[in-house]
Amino acid sequence: LYNRGVGDERLRRILHCDMDAYYASVHMRDDPALAGLPVVVGGDPDGRGVVASASYEARRFGIRSAMPSAHARRLCPKTVFVWPDFPRYRRESDAIFAIFREFSPLVEPASLDEAYLDVTDHLGAWGTATAIAKEIRRRVREERRLTVSVGVGPNMLIAKIASDFRKPDGLTVVPPERVLSFLAPLPVRR
Repeated sequence: LYNRGVGDERLRRILHCDMDAYYASVHMRDDPALAGLPVVVGGDPDGRGVVASASYEARRFGIRSAMPSAHARRLCPKTVFVWPDFPRYRRESDAIFAIFREFSPLVEPASLDEAYLDVTDHLGAWGTATAIAKEIRRRVREERRLTVSVGVGPNMLIAKIASDFRKPDGLTVVPPERVLSFLAPLPVRR
């Protein structure tokens, strides 16, 4: 997605698709007893475990990825800890990325749960990148029973920032003429 020819000043249409609390969401989808609970996927809270993923219910208590599991339990004693299942996440990721590839052959994975799609030359019947983003969100929700936040922008950086803007299950579109007004109020860290 980075390759642009010299003098190629066409308006790019880039989507950043980022699954919401991916590991935790997969477990919550597959085990309805976990619905609505603060769920952490990660290592043993009685040992040196680390949080790999936290449901949005757990995040409300300040639990975040890369935090020691013992600290997560102190923040929310009712947290349900689930051991990671990477083969399951890989299978699910393959199914989700297959959906992405139906909209563009230009899919650049960033991890198991996020990817950039260049839809500039692949708008097809959808007509706009926004329409494609809406359809991807619908398909992932209906076919995989998971949510994905999507950012649409003229480059990868703007699309990435936009995908995080209205998580979970969000869609943020930043057209080229709104890039500066979108970025201006954001803290530099973001």
